[in-house]
Formats: sequence, C-alpha cells, structure tokens
Amino acid sequence: MIKRLLRATARFLLFLWAVGSFTFVLARLVPGDPVLAALGPRPRAGDIRRLRRELGLDRPLPLQYGRFAARLAVLDLGESLIDRRPVGGLLLRRLPPTLLLAGAALAITLPFSLLLGGLSAWGRSRLWRILEAAFAVFGLAVPVFVLGLVLILAFSLGLGLLPVSGSGGAEFLVLPAVTLSAPLSAMLVRMVRVTLRLEAGRPYVLLARAKGLTPGQVLRRHVLKNALPPIVTVAGLQAGALLGGAIVVENVFSWPGIGTLLVTAVRQRDFPVIQGAVLLMAAAYYLANRLVDLGCERLDPRINRGRSG
Repeated sequence: MIKRLLRATARFLLFLWAVGSFTFVLARLVPGDPVLAALGPRPRAGDIRRLRRELGLDRPLPLQYGRFAARLAVLDLGESLIDRRPVGGLLLRRLPPTLLLAGAALAITLPFSLLLGGLSAWGRSRLWRILEAAFAVFGLAVPVFVLGLVLILAFSLGLGLLPVSGSGGAEFLVLPAVTLSAPLSAMLVRMVRVTLRLEAGRPYVLLARAKGLTPGQVLRRHVLKNALPPIVTVAGLQAGALLGGAIVVENVFSWPGIGTLLVTAVRQRDFPVIQGAVLLMAAAYYLANRLVDLGCERLDPRINRGRSG
C-alpha cells in the first residue's frame, strides 16, 4: 500500500512538472510583452528596461525556467507580473466560484443523464429513445458559447427571468450551470443508454427474469451494479474536464472564476498566472482520474485483482 502511494505521488509530481514546463514554454511563445501590458500605452524606454529587470524578464530563458522550476518544487507559483500579488492567492480567491459552477453542472448532469438514459434503454416508449438521440446530438454538436448566448437571449433578454451575467444569488448560477452541463449530459446520457442496453442482453438478465423478477427489480439488483463502472469512468473523466469547459462558460457569463482569470492573464501576457491556472486545472483533472480509478475498484473488485495479477 505504501509503495503504491509513493508511486502515485511520484507520477503526480512528474505530471505537474511536465505540464508546468510545457506551459512555461507555450506562454512565452504567445506574441506580446507583459511589460508593455503593465506600463500601459506609450511607456518610456527607461521604464521598460527597469520593469523588465525587476521582473527578471531580461535574464536568459534557461535561467527564467530554472527559477520557475525551483519555485514549483516548493509549490511557489510566483507573483503576477501585472499587479505583483502572489499567484496562489489569486487562484484561491477564484477557485470557489469555479468549484461552485462545476458542482452545480454535475448536480444537473448526473440525475438527468441517468434518468433520460435509463428511460431510453429500459423504457417501453419509443419517445424516450427519440428524445435521448436528439438531445445527445444537440448537446455534442452545439458549442457551449453558442448555447450560452442562446440561453441569454431567451431567458435573460427575452423573458427577463434570469440575470445576463455576473455572480450573486442562485439565479446567477442557473444559466452558466446549464450551459456547462449540456455537453457532459449529452455524452453521459448516450453512455448510460448504451451500457444499460448492453447489460440487458446478458444471460444473467434472462435468468433473473425467468426467476420471476420484475424489470425494475432486475435493473436495481443486477443491471445497475454491472453498468456503473463504465458510467462512473466517463462521468469522472468528464467531471475533471469541466474546469476546461468552465473557461469558455465563465467568460460568456462573466463568472468570476479561474476561467476569466486565465483569459485575462493570457490577454495581459501574465506568465505566472497562466502557469498557475493551467497547473491547477491539470492537477484537478489528474486527481479526478485517480478518484475514478478508486471508485471503479470499489464498484468492481475484479479491476484491482487484474492489476495485481
């Protein structure tokens, strides 16, 4: 158990180092100069040289990377080049709104997908299959920023039921959460339907029906238990990707989370903030994958035995 934990920790740290190094290089390939963004229009040449020296941007790129790697080793993300505040503090202030948005999107996605996918696979009415197919195609085909704008036009500007943008009470959360949940729900509802239909053709289902169990009893006692591991895998992986989708949704609805912070940092060429935000999202995705693995092992112990063997 200890060896497994050490290996997992080593892989996680190696993953963070690789993501951080890639982001370090990629951020500096973006055209623009953070010094000019910090000084504003028409700065003097002396001010440019002075600020560049203060920020360490006049050093060779390998020395800048060495400083970044040394800080990353002690979990120091540095300071923003624009407002000179610690990046860790900026991320911590923006993290709760993003987690709230992602949690609300999951709270919409999971019950809706299980219900619609289950009715499409297990229900007798053809209407449920038509609705499931139409929703899956719509959710996967329409980009989230287009869906967000349509919802704003319909429910905010048209009907006046919900706020256009910003944050505050629960009413501000509805449209961003629905927008963020749409592609995840479309993928998951299709996964639920396919998995349940696949399990419904297994011999154990026929045996259970022959014993006199009702379709509902077969679904609850047998089918769901065997269908959950692949469903949990897809749901967990997509949940980790919610932070990536939140970048677009937060900017459409001016939601004050990490997504809007990252876009602002890219616009200002604020390298430490870009690196910190990308590292945070990558860590969240990695940890979501690990939680999915652990959850699947709990649901199906054969997975763990297969790895051990």
